[in-house]
Amino acid sequence: MTVEIVGIIGILLLLALIALRIPIAYSMLLVGFLGFSYLVSPQAALNMVTTELFSNFSSYTLSVIPMFVWMGFIAFYSGVGTGLYTLIYRLIGHRPGGLAIATQGACAIFGAICGSNTATAATMGAIALPEMRKYKYDDSLSTASVAAAGALGILIPPSVIFIVYGAATEQSIGKLFISGIIPGILLMVLYMLTIFILVKINPEIAPAGQKFTFKEKIQALKGGLFEIIITFIISIGGLFAGYFSATEAGAIGAGSILLITLLRGQLKWDGFIKSLKDTTRTSAMIMLLVAGAMVFGRFIAVSRLPFEMANWAANLNLPPFMIMAVILIIYLILGCFIDALALVLLTVPIFYPVVTDVLGYNPIWFGVITVLVVAMGVITPPVGMNVFIIKGVVKDVPLETIFKGVWPFIIAIFACIALLIIFPQIATFLPNMLK
Repeated sequence: MTVEIVGIIGILLLLALIALRIPIAYSMLLVGFLGFSYLVSPQAALNMVTTELFSNFSSYTLSVIPMFVWMGFIAFYSGVGTGLYTLIYRLIGHRPGGLAIATQGACAIFGAICGSNTATAATMGAIALPEMRKYKYDDSLSTASVAAAGALGILIPPSVIFIVYGAATEQSIGKLFISGIIPGILLMVLYMLTIFILVKINPEIAPAGQKFTFKEKIQALKGGLFEIIITFIISIGGLFAGYFSATEAGAIGAGSILLITLLRGQLKWDGFIKSLKDTTRTSAMIMLLVAGAMVFGRFIAVSRLPFEMANWAANLNLPPFMIMAVILIIYLILGCFIDALALVLLTVPIFYPVVTDVLGYNPIWFGVITVLVVAMGVITPPVGMNVFIIKGVVKDVPLETIFKGVWPFIIAIFACIALLIIFPQIATFLPNMLK
C-alpha cells in the first residue's frame, strides 16, 4: 500500500472507533500510534508518542487553557451569569421575543469571560429557560435560541477553540482572540435578527414579557456586568494593548474575577471548590484531546495526505472560494458526528496547508471560519453537544423539538460565514492593529 492509502485507512479507522463510542482522544492516540508504527517503525512511534505527550503537557502556551476555563467556572458558581441575564432581561425582556433576544446578549457577554460553548449553554439555559417558559414561549424557539447562543462562547474571546487552533497551527493566540470580537458581535446580531423575524411571522411563539421600572433596571446593574467588564478590560484589553501575552492574560483574568467575586461576597467556599474541580476535569479532558490530536497529526503528516490534498486542490480548475466551499461542507458533515474540539484537532492538520499555502487565505481568518463551522456542529443533529446540554436542563422537551428549532440559527451562521468570505476584513481588521 502507498503511504497515502494508509493515511486514508487511518482516517476511516478513526471514524469507525468514534462510531463505536470509544473516547476520541484514545481513538486518535491509538490510530496515530499504529499508523506511525506501520509507516516508520514501532520504536520510532514509541519515541514520537513520548515526545509529543511530554511537549504537550509541559507546554507553556497551553497553560492558558485552565486559566480561561477557570474564569468561566468562577463566573458560573459566583452567580455572575444570573445577574447578567437579569440586567439584559429587564432592559429588553418586555418586548415580543425579548427574552430570547436578551439571551443572545447575555451569552455574548458571558462568553467574554468563559471561552466554552458548553459552559455558556449550561449557565444561560438554567437561567433563561425557566423565565421563557413562565411567559409561555414556544419550547422549540426558547431551547434552540439558548443552544445556538451558547456557541457565542467559543467565538467571542477568550476561546478554548482558538487556543487549540493557535497551538496546532503556531498562530498568535492573541491575534486569534481579537479576531473573534467583531464576528462574534455580528453573529449575535444575526441571531437577534433571526428571532425578530420568527416572532414577526408568528407572534404567538414569543409573547411580550413583564415591564420593569427605570429604578429596577438601574438596580440590575449591580448583578454581573461590573465583574465582566472589569475582567474583560484587564485581560483582553491588556492583551490588545500589548501589555502581556495570551497566557499571561488568562492568569490575570482568572485572578481578577476571583478577587472581584471574593471581595463582593459572591463566591462562597463551596463554589470555589467546585470551580477548581470542574476546571481540573475540563482542562484534563482538553489536554488529552490535544495530545491525541498531536500524535494523530504526526501520522497524517508522514502519510503525506495533506500534501497530496494540497496538490489536488492546486490542480483543480476552480476558483479558491469554490474549493473553500467544499472544505466547509466537509466540516459541516463531520461536525454532525464529532465533538467541536476534536473536530478542530482532527481536521486542521489536513486542511490548514491547503487553505493557507495553496488557496492563499489568511490563517487568522481561517481560524475564525473554523470556529464558525464548529459552532454549527454543536447544534446540528445527531451529536449537537449544546442541544444535549439544553435537553438536560429541560428534560421534558423532546430532542426533536430542540433540533427543529435550531435550523433558522444555522442559516444565521451560514450568513455570517458568507459575510466573512465576502468581507474578510471583518475578522482581520482588529488583529492587524495588534502590537
